[in-house]
Amino acid sequence: MKLPAHLSVRTYGQAPGGHVHDHSQVIWPLDGCLELEVEGKGIALQVGDGLIVRPGDRHDFESRGGSRCLVLDSSNTLWQRRSPRPEFARSASRMAAFLAVALEEKLPLAIDSGEQLLAQSWGAAPAAGKVRRAVDWKALTAWTQARLHQKLRAADLAGLAHLSESQFRARCLEETGSTPMQWIRALRLTQAKSLREAGVPVSVISARVGYESPSALTAAIGRARQG
Repeated sequence: MKLPAHLSVRTYGQAPGGHVHDHSQVIWPLDGCLELEVEGKGIALQVGDGLIVRPGDRHDFESRGGSRCLVLDSSNTLWQRRSPRPEFARSASRMAAFLAVALEEKLPLAIDSGEQLLAQSWGAAPAAGKVRRAVDWKALTAWTQARLHQKLRAADLAGLAHLSESQFRARCLEETGSTPMQWIRALRLTQAKSLREAGVPVSVISARVGYESPSALTAAIGRARQG
């Protein structure tokens, strides 16, 4: 279900532990430096910059000296198709600072139009109505299932779909609700379950579906059950 956008001012300190959202989270530092790790990549956000955390991206954050940020949580898919960093950083930062004050003073503008104003100051959205290349998910699934024992990358699937890696990532999120690597992981675990039900030993299954060891496969299955 698509939830309404939520705009807030938040204070960050010590890292609370990694987590994942099923919506976009857009962050603008107002004071201090916010250090993030998004899908294993370290990013330091200073005042005057911003970042879009995509749905499904595992991320963690920390601000050793404390950081105050404007945060937008949104299910609008246009954020998924925008550049992760602002095209117009100065205007986006100024708009973030204005909206933070508007929120603190409870001005209706921040609540009713905040997301639209931020999007406009961030940069241009993709042209509406543009014809897009269809992704043949049936063929991609068959190709991937035949190679689960190999090391697979999002770039491999993007090439088969004749899209750039960033375009394929956006389409995968939009059409399957998962990142490319989450989609591959789900196929691995589904195949592992089928083989286990057929009586194949875990030591054999782990190699067939691309895990380095039986313990790594068992741990992945456990995480999937919890999440």
